[in-house]
Amino acid sequence: MKLAGLGTALAVVYTAVAQGKHIKVYADETRPRLQGAKLTAWELQKLGVPSTLITDNAAAFLMQQGRVNAVLVGADRITLNGDVANKVGTYGLAVVAKHHGVPLYVAAPTSTFDFEMVDGKDIPIEQRSGREVTHIGDTQIAPDDVTVYSPAFDITPHELVSAIITDQGVLRDPYRPEIEALKAKWESSLSAKASF
Repeated sequence: MKLAGLGTALAVVYTAVAQGKHIKVYADETRPRLQGAKLTAWELQKLGVPSTLITDNAAAFLMQQGRVNAVLVGADRITLNGDVANKVGTYGLAVVAKHHGVPLYVAAPTSTFDFEMVDGKDIPIEQRSGREVTHIGDTQIAPDDVTVYSPAFDITPHELVSAIITDQGVLRDPYRPEIEALKAKWESSLSAKASF
């Protein structure tokens, strides 16, 4: 599966649609940067994929109503044990999905794996500008001088991940042996390229 040219997590959606599968996507807005509203919703529209934009907080309610069959997220970093760092809010989706028996899939290219990091507890979490929370564009939506906590990412433990979809295949728990095999394959391909 090609994960780069089509985007990462959305490559899975596009491939399913190309195979004739009838799917509908609920796209989270992805606060505070609104990547889901600005980019994901636009890409889905352009490709004609039936989709509905929702607030991040609506996802749990949709799962409670039985209207979600699977959760699909991307990743910014994946450790050897399968812990996943992704946009903040991913961990919450994973917990709610587990509660409702909805599988959570991570789609990421091999380059996303940190083959030197054993688990997610050591992943540094960037703190974003408070202005991203207190403002939407130039419009202030919060009181002056309010204290803001705005992590850019969170860590989803591997126990909450049903599978990791990569450009080299689908990985399932226990992740470490599969990720170590992926590492060996990755390093082999890099050394083969370097020898030319």
